[in-house]
Amino acid sequence: MGSDNEGKKSAHKEKEKKKLLALAPIARPLAGKKLCKRTLKLVRKAAEHKCLKRGVKEVVKSIRRGNKGFCVIAGNITPIDVITHVPILCEEADIPYVYVPSKEDLANAGSTKRPTCCVLVLTKPTKGELGQEEQEKLKADYAQVVSDVSELASSFF
Repeated sequence: MGSDNEGKKSAHKEKEKKKLLALAPIARPLAGKKLCKRTLKLVRKAAEHKCLKRGVKEVVKSIRRGNKGFCVIAGNITPIDVITHVPILCEEADIPYVYVPSKEDLANAGSTKRPTCCVLVLTKPTKGELGQEEQEKLKADYAQVVSDVSELASSFF
């Protein structure tokens, strides 16, 4: 039994190495394991509450319209030209952003089967309203992740 478990662990490590090798050179600031997990959890909650914009086109449109939020960009996108303008737009609009290693993980967290380049987590839903308790939970998670990302970005730049 022990060797089977070790085999799974080594396969998981190989998968993680492949994800890191596929990263684009501009994928900075890159979320670490803990921050990545917390970020994807926030994306999952935002998708449940319809507070999420998926894909480059929707994200760029929302940023240009002045919507505020938190941008999560996949780091393993090819060709890289597809997403190179998104961090610049985020910086101009004072929107925090972070890269995660895998577009597949980002899509799973965003409740889609199709791999997603980037998502924008909004603080409130585009249509309708959330319950007071749900809104506060989402905002607390949002504030926690954004503070961690801004701390990571400040140490990076």
